Amino acid sequence: MKKDNNDHFEVLRKIQQNPNSTQRQLAEELGFSLGKLNYCLKALKNKGLVKIENFTKNPNKINYIYVLTPRGFAEKTKLTINFMKAKMKEYDELKLELKKTKGK
Repeated sequence: MKKDNNDHFEVLRKIQQNPNSTQRQLAEELGFSLGKLNYCLKALKNKGLVKIENFTKNPNKINYIYVLTPRGFAEKTKLTINFMKAKMKEYDELKLELKKTKGK
């Protein structure tokens, strides 16, 4: 899986798990800088995979909620399947490598 796809997959997963997370919380959980997270969120928004809605908790502070769009759910599913295929391929390759090593 390409690096951008992997990053987008991780962001989509975190948003689905907790749409009320702040950018700072998401960045910390993902191990991203705020700049990298902001870049990913903008890319996902431009692709129509995430909606970013703001709401006011109190008069002095604006917060955001991140919502996966139907396209976002579909893309997350596709990325999940690709991720699992890649991991299964790695597993099969390691299993074969171990089998060859044991046979020597």
